[in-house]
Amino acid sequence: MNPLSFELVLAPIPYFWPRERVLAFYEAIAETPVDTVVLGETVCARRAELRLPDWIALGRDLRAAGKRVVLAGYALIESESHLKWVRRLVEQDEFAVEANEMGTVRLLAAAGRRDWVAGASLNVYNPQSLAQLSEAGARRWLPPPELSRAALARLLEGFSALGRGTIETELPVWGHLPLAHSARCFTARHYQLQKDACEFRCLQHPAGLPLATRDGTDFLVLNGVQVLSARPWSLMDRLEEATSLAQALRLVPAPEGTPERIAALDRARRFGEMPASELESCNGFWYGESGFVYRDPSSSPTAPRAQ
Repeated sequence: MNPLSFELVLAPIPYFWPRERVLAFYEAIAETPVDTVVLGETVCARRAELRLPDWIALGRDLRAAGKRVVLAGYALIESESHLKWVRRLVEQDEFAVEANEMGTVRLLAAAGRRDWVAGASLNVYNPQSLAQLSEAGARRWLPPPELSRAALARLLEGFSALGRGTIETELPVWGHLPLAHSARCFTARHYQLQKDACEFRCLQHPAGLPLATRDGTDFLVLNGVQVLSARPWSLMDRLEEATSLAQALRLVPAPEGTPERIAALDRARRFGEMPASELESCNGFWYGESGFVYRDPSSSPTAPRAQ
């Protein structure tokens, strides 16, 4: 494989980690060749071990280490206090913002900001919607996780034909996919607790809470109010396909292995060294198939393995 050209982006941590673990994680990330780091809590407002001033301070540290920094907003707004937090996020002008729900988009557009990222949870499926986000100031967008390669190519072609501006595309290439959000907390329900009295049980599950079917097959990962894919999504062995459609590739943090995956992606763009296939991952959505299957580059799809 020839060397590739792409911006390497680290997504926000989707899980609830203690403050000390978060700070130690980003201290290690500062030493990696990742280009852009997206910071912030996107899943649950109760996860407040770091507040907005803390994320801004952390962003300054990463910027000093040569990283571009983006601050991400919630995917689910449920109260006036949440909205107040989003207003503060939009009002700060040190860092770009990733909008993960349409209320944030409205505030960014009203503020005249032209530097923001349209997150995958905005669910953009057609060229006209993408054009509206571009005209509202988005400089980059992330497709929803279930959009296939063919559908994404058609969408981008249709957007270009509209002639209504330009926008960069960012694709996830590794990490558990966010499939849904709910006003209810799945983790609290598992422990027979109320959402507002959850005892912060997510702290006990630094990689989420696995959910299996009755026959023992991994099915989903519960992450507070969010549901993730059981298998991590991976396009690590399809980087040429990904970079033919996207200018930036996104990696989702995990409790283990994140710096190593960053290094593997960096070797791909510098030396053309293709990362190894990850047979316990999934990529079915990329081919318009069931999301949990994995299709090897040289074989037919494989079903998930029972555990």
